[in-house]
Amino acid sequence: MSPADLDPFLSQLKWTADGLIPAIVQDAATGDILMMAWMDAAAVRQTLATGQTHFYSRSRKSSWHKGGTSGHVQHVESVRVDCDADVLLVGVRQVGGACHEGYRSCFFRRLDERGRLEVVEEPVFEAGLVYGTVAGTTPPLPPGEGARRAGERSSASRVKQP
Repeated sequence: MSPADLDPFLSQLKWTADGLIPAIVQDAATGDILMMAWMDAAAVRQTLATGQTHFYSRSRKSSWHKGGTSGHVQHVESVRVDCDADVLLVGVRQVGGACHEGYRSCFFRRLDERGRLEVVEEPVFEAGLVYGTVAGTTPPLPPGEGARRAGERSSASRVKQP
């Protein structure tokens, strides 16, 4: 499918004022909900072109590839659109955990009968080791990623952060 072939599909979607659409990610085999993230048109295009999920970070104001740092990628099996065309449901085969906190799903907590959150899942990976937040560790980086990040750091040091 060429990028232009996606134009009719993308034009049918109802985007937020910021040009985003929520994407719910679901395990294609089990039906478990794994995560929710935002996509812009470029992320939708990248997802469909590569067969792996790509999203848009509202806080970083940039695109990101799920699993780009951790290796815990999502292989896309299907993309569905809800009845209002304002939410995507992406069916995936998850490699490793979907949650950056180390769990298979971002929905690893539930509200108990006393109104408190309780953890109801076990982690599937050590997030601190994978993302380098444990003292003395460095996260694994894909080829070329270190140079890209170094460039971002030097650019970011010249830009005043809010």
